[in-house]
Amino acid sequence: MVDEFGLLAETARDVCFTGLLPRLRRAEVATPDGRVSALVWGEAPEVTFLHGAALNAHTWDATVLPLQRPALALDLPGHGDSAWRDDFDYAPRTIAAAVAAVIDALAAGRPQVLVGQSLGGLTALAVAGQRPDLVRGLVLVDVSPGIRAQDAQQVRSFLAGELVFESRAQIAELAIAAGIAGPGPSLDRGVFHNTRVREDGSVVFKHHFGSPPPGAAGQVPADYTDLWPVLETAEVPVLLVRAASGYLPADVVAEFAARAPRARIVDIDSRHNVQEHRPAELAALIGQFTPR
Repeated sequence: MVDEFGLLAETARDVCFTGLLPRLRRAEVATPDGRVSALVWGEAPEVTFLHGAALNAHTWDATVLPLQRPALALDLPGHGDSAWRDDFDYAPRTIAAAVAAVIDALAAGRPQVLVGQSLGGLTALAVAGQRPDLVRGLVLVDVSPGIRAQDAQQVRSFLAGELVFESRAQIAELAIAAGIAGPGPSLDRGVFHNTRVREDGSVVFKHHFGSPPPGAAGQVPADYTDLWPVLETAEVPVLLVRAASGYLPADVVAEFAARAPRARIVDIDSRHNVQEHRPAELAALIGQFTPR
């Protein structure tokens, strides 16, 4: 049976990483908002990675390897191996406290460069607002406080679709059809890490959005404009990595540039999940941005 770390060598080959595989372990932290699980890469983390809605910590594997920095990659509350919230509230400001608690516990409270994609990027902003002492830089991957529901309709439609599947292959086919990912081993590994097989052989997502409580919409929040003040007053360096085939249209990027004139904005030829589609290029950008 393949365990979660058994696929790391394949990921390394995909990104042409030829060095020794770093020490990687899973850790859990009890937070006031429930148990949060994380991957710890090396010792004394310098960079903390926060994934997007309906993903998990392993989405960053192919980016962390070529970055070659000690890091944390969290399963956000309600995702991966982390506990689900009874209130089904996964708004960035709600889950930011749990993220901060993990950094306190696993990085000894050392200020981190927070790298967040989609929902993870918005959560990184929320952490910066609540615990600025934990943040020395922000890398936002294809997300802005100005993003609108219609900008991310692909993923919203995917999350609102079928909840129980016949196989992992079926999920991969649906992800390709929705334009979320391209076919290949990387997608197959992503589906493996993001699902579990039930006793009857059916497959379900690990994340809470795949099993919403009765009456819940099964969707992530649609408005994040309350995070603009955090970005506008940020005293740390900010990098926006915009995916050319992602979810940020030109007018949203223009608003970002106007509200955060000191931020650096870089376009990359990628789909929304840049960390999976262009991991080496993303790692290079993070490495250039991140002071040692």
